[in-house]
Amino acid sequence: MAYIGNTPAENYASFETETFTVSATASYTLSHAVANENEIRLVINGVVQQPGSGKAYTASGTTLTLSSATASGDSMYAVYLGRALQTVNPPNASVGTAQLASEAVTNAKVAPTIITGQTAETSIATDDLILLSDTSASGALKKMTRANFVSGIGGTNTPAFSVTLSGTQSCSHNTSTVIVFNSEHYDTDSAYDTSNGRFTVPSGEGGKYAFFVSLRFDQTTSNRNAVDIRINNSSNTQQVAFENAGPQYTTIGGAVSINLSAGDYVYAEYYQSSGGTIDVRTDSHFSGFKLI
Repeated sequence: MAYIGNTPAENYASFETETFTVSATASYTLSHAVANENEIRLVINGVVQQPGSGKAYTASGTTLTLSSATASGDSMYAVYLGRALQTVNPPNASVGTAQLASEAVTNAKVAPTIITGQTAETSIATDDLILLSDTSASGALKKMTRANFVSGIGGTNTPAFSVTLSGTQSCSHNTSTVIVFNSEHYDTDSAYDTSNGRFTVPSGEGGKYAFFVSLRFDQTTSNRNAVDIRINNSSNTQQVAFENAGPQYTTIGGAVSINLSAGDYVYAEYYQSSGGTIDVRTDSHFSGFKLI
């Protein structure tokens, strides 16, 4: 049916009901004023009462008068027939899953809030549940325990290795010598080769790595000592230490971080220009690990 004016915003309507605390009396006070008793429907003990003078009840303003007093234990309520309440919201518990459109509930509507007066939690138990959005399922919400949620988060800085020399290694004058650390403290992924001194990045473990080298020498009189990390046996090197004219039993070393791909390998290399041979001592070390 056509109408004049703006489209009504009210989608739902209901009549207000008032329930009374009953006692042995014939006089009650209404919550809302009425013109007469015909604007309310009165029900006592489940029976609809007849309105009007000489009938069951009369009403005027907020005064409700019964023809006979009620008894304690009776039930009585009034429906305001002339007071329709309209709202754009559906009645409580009237909307089911089938009535909700897909993706109608957004993250903004499900974001948790702290209830006024409730203390914010400072810890979480292993079996507590966490609500999250599954991007592989179009943002569907799912819950998981804290134990499962933190599983795999963080890391252990592996692959990792630490090696040393089982005996001294001689390094010639004016020559770059690969230091073959042949004794392992640990090698988490079996990625270090004690036969050639190389650490090779395992499959799927590309990323940023940190390496540390410390070399100690017997009776060095070198005019130049240099320690490098060399990548893939190429001219690509990272110098970690350099020193001129070191004293007896000198130690040089340092650290460097390198971005590597799976299959890349690195090793420690020493260069000296003492005019003779220098021995690298057994208390020298080489180590590295993947940065998480």
